[in-house]
Order: sequence, then structure tokens, then C-alpha cells
Amino acid sequence: MSRYDRYVLSQLLLFFGFFALVLVAVFWINRAVVLFDRLIGDGQSALVFLEFTALTLPNLIRMVLPMAAFAAAVYVTNRLNSESELTVMQATGTGPFRLARPVLVFGLIAAGMMSVLTHILMPASTSQLAIREAEVSRNVTARLLSEGSFLHPADGVTFFVRQIDRDGTLNDVFLSDRRNPAQSATYTAARAFLVREGDRANLIMVDGIAQRLNNAANMLSTTAFQDFSYDITALVRKETEAARDIRAIPTVELFTGQAQILANEKFTAGELAEELHLRFARALICVSVALIGFSSLMLGGFSRFGVWRQALVAFVLLIVLEALRGVVDGPVLDNPAAWPLIYLPTVVGLVISGIFLRFAGRPLPRLFGRRAAEVAA
Repeated sequence: MSRYDRYVLSQLLLFFGFFALVLVAVFWINRAVVLFDRLIGDGQSALVFLEFTALTLPNLIRMVLPMAAFAAAVYVTNRLNSESELTVMQATGTGPFRLARPVLVFGLIAAGMMSVLTHILMPASTSQLAIREAEVSRNVTARLLSEGSFLHPADGVTFFVRQIDRDGTLNDVFLSDRRNPAQSATYTAARAFLVREGDRANLIMVDGIAQRLNNAANMLSTTAFQDFSYDITALVRKETEAARDIRAIPTVELFTGQAQILANEKFTAGELAEELHLRFARALICVSVALIGFSSLMLGGFSRFGVWRQALVAFVLLIVLEALRGVVDGPVLDNPAAWPLIYLPTVVGLVISGIFLRFAGRPLPRLFGRRAAEVAA
């Protein structure tokens, strides 16, 4: 690579890292708030929250990587234009396609990063996240044994324990069950114990009162008890035998074991074909959006008003490609043989970039501004 190529590539990678960091931080904060409320509200520790956050990062980075590549290409190209570096290179006779070479290399590097995410990190993190969610859902202590806090292990259920002794005795227990619209029940007990019997979990309450409210008759009945067993299995257990997430299936298995997956799991051939080829298409789209960001700003000549019109065209094209990616999913799901459509947005983006670079040496003055000579005149 020439010194110019290395210089432009270093700028692209620098701002690519910056934009990726900013976008990941913005998206992460929005998701972390919801995840924090759910986990901490269920009595989980901060370490569990950090673990779950780390396991969701590959999917989050996968979403923002193409946008970061596009933003870096637009920003660096605009900077090279404003500092007349591209003008100097063009004055030496360097053509638009030659100037686009470092951008193409940058797009390939971004595609390599995306490939690592989609083929390695995403399946591994999704699989591990499912395992950890199943473990947390089976952890009765983490979901119910949090003293001094009102917990909501399920919709319509409220649980509170004032103090937990070292031997596991629960003191001053309150349990409200409002899942049945016709009748709500409230239990209070001086002490309680959690007892596991295989896959079942029971809360044994001692010296308490059970109050049942018949909402239809507006009648309250109260019963004092010395000991009472309450089945809390449904409160602490989720579907542990849920179907495997398709994103957790390794790429090699999607290649070689589709027949076995179709026989043992509830996936269609269209879903498997879409997932497999999307992993490759997500990487290739990084090359396309980077070239679109560069080639769009190469259109037109010098203008005192900047390149906002070219940037707007690039942004509109990015939206069109994203919309096209959503359109091609349907036919592939219905017919696996239509999998080449998955790569259509990438091909369209590359074709548009080639057209823009073809006309970059002959800008359209009415649309994108006049040449520098015309402005000077």
C-alpha cells in the first residue's frame, strides 16, 4: 500500500473505532436499564448483571458495526475534501477508483470483524446466555431470598421477607397472589422455609394467616394456620426445555447438519437458509456501505456550502439498503432456493458505488455544486 493508502486507512480505522464505541454505548445504555431492572429486581447480584451484559454485547456490536463503518467513511471523506487532500490527489491524475482503494480495504477489514462476530462470537454468546438464563431461573435463592425488598417473581405475585437467618429461616414473610382475577390470596407468616423436592419447590410457612378475597362476592375469609405449604415452583421456574435459539447454532452445523436440525428442532428450511446466508451478507454489507459513504461524497465539485447534499444522498441510500434487507427476508423464508436474494442489498450497494465513482470525475454541477474553476470565475 502507498503512503496515501496507509494514511487514509489509519484515519478510517480510527474514526470507525470512535463511532462504534459511541453507538455501542448509546444502545447499551438503553438495553442495560431494562436488563438491570429485571435482574436486580429478581434479587440477582451486580456480577450477574455484568455477565449478562457481556453476553449480549456481540449481538449489539453486530447491529452497530455497519453504521459505524458508514459514518467513518463519510466523516473521513468529508475531512479529506475540506482539507483539499483529495483535490491534491485528483490534481496529480489519480482517478476515483484508485482513491477508493483504501476505503475498499477498510470495508474488507470491517467485514472480517463482522464475520468473527456472526460466525464465532454470536453463536457462542447466545448459547451461553441461554444456559445462564436457565440456571438463574432455577435459582430459588436468588429469586426469592432477598431480605427487606418487595420482589415480583411473576405477574400478580409479590413476595417480601424481613430477615433471613444464617440457617436459612425466613422471618416475617409476606406473600400476595393476585394471578386469579376471581380470587386473590394473601399469606403472612412469622417464619418460613424453602424446601426442594426434585424439580418442585415449596414454601413452608409457620404461624401465619391466610386471607382470601372473593372479588365477585366482595367477601374476605381469614384462616390462621400453624404450618402451611405453598407451591412456588411456577414462580421460580421458566421453560428450561425451550427451543434452541437459531442464532446459537454454529455456522458449521448450519452447513453440514441441516437435515438433523430440521428433524429434531422446530425450524423450517427457509429459516435455516436465511440465518446461514445472513451471517455472510452482514459481513459483505460493511464493504458496500463504506463504499457508498465514500463514493457519494466524491460526487460534485467544490462548493462553499459543503457536501451536505452528497451526505444526504448517502444517508438515504443507507436507509434504502436497510429497507431492502428487510424486504428480501420474506421470499427466502418461503422458498430456501431464493437465498441469493439475501445478497441483493450488497450487490445493489456495490453497483451504486461503482456508478458514483464512474461519474465522480465528471460531477453534475446542477445537483451537487460547481467545479472549483467555475466558482472562482
